[in-house]
Amino acid sequence: MQIVPKPVLLSTFAGLFAAALGVASGPAALAAGAGASVGQKLVPHRAVYDMKLGDTEEQAGIAGLNGRMVYDFSGNACDGYSVNFRFVTEFQDTNGGSQITDLQTTSFEEPHAESYQFLSKTFVDQKLVEETRGTARVGSDAKTVELKQPSEKSLQIGSDVLFPTEHLLSILKAAAKDVHFVAADIYDGAETGEKVYATTTVIGAMGTGDADAGKPGASLSGLNYWPVTVAYFDPSAENASGELLPVYQLAFRLYQNGISSDLKLDYGDFIIHGKMASLELYEEGACEQD
Repeated sequence: MQIVPKPVLLSTFAGLFAAALGVASGPAALAAGAGASVGQKLVPHRAVYDMKLGDTEEQAGIAGLNGRMVYDFSGNACDGYSVNFRFVTEFQDTNGGSQITDLQTTSFEEPHAESYQFLSKTFVDQKLVEETRGTARVGSDAKTVELKQPSEKSLQIGSDVLFPTEHLLSILKAAAKDVHFVAADIYDGAETGEKVYATTTVIGAMGTGDADAGKPGASLSGLNYWPVTVAYFDPSAENASGELLPVYQLAFRLYQNGISSDLKLDYGDFIIHGKMASLELYEEGACEQD
C-alpha cells in the first residue's frame, strides 16, 4: 500500500502558516478592533507542529498517523518572501503495514507578486516519487508558468489567479474589515504544476489568544486571531450530479501577526490535527512598505 497525503497546496502552508498579512504587534495594534485601520506586515518566524490522526473512516485504510511539520518563513514586502517547508508523516495501515512520506517545498515570491518560484519534492520511504519545479510570472493579460519538472512545459493561467501571498493578503484584509467570506482562484505549483484551484474562505469572529506562559505559542497570548476555514476545489472534478466538492479543507487560528495554530486538515475520509510544538520569531528586516 502507498499512502501519499494529497498534495497540500503550497499556499496552504506557505501562506496560511506564516506568509500571511499580519498587524504590527505593538500595544496600539493589540487594542485595535477587527474593523480598525492599522499597520500591516508579515512576521518572519519558524513554527513546528506535531501532527496526529483525528477522525477516520474505514475506506481510508489508515490505522494510525504521526508526523511533524516545520514551516520557516522570512523576508518582507521590499525583498520578497521565502518559505522552506517540510511535512513528514508516518502512516500505519489497517493491515499492519507502515509508510513514511516526506514532503519538502521551497518557494520565493517577489514583491508585488511579480513572479513566483517553487520547488516541491515528495519522498516515500526515502525514495523520490514526485518533483515539481518552475516559475510563474505576471504578463500583460495573463500569468505565464514555465515548468522545468516533471517536464518542461509552458502554460498560461488567468491574470486574476492569485499567488500564495496575494491570497493570504486577501484573507487578512477581509478579516480586518470584518468580511467573513473570500473566494479566489490560486496557483502555487501544486501536483504537476499545471493546476489552478478554486478556494472559498470562511472567517469567523475575532478572538484573543490565551496561550500559557512558557508553552509553545506563548508569544501569541493577547494577540487577536480569527478562526479560518479554507476549502479547496478542483474545477475539473465535478461529480455525476455536477456538484463541485472540496478536495480538502484546512481550518486553523490565524493570528494578527500571521502565525497559525490549532490546525485541522480534513481530507474527507480522514482528518489530521496539528498542535504547535515550538515557535521562534526572527528579527524583522527594515522595510518602509510594511
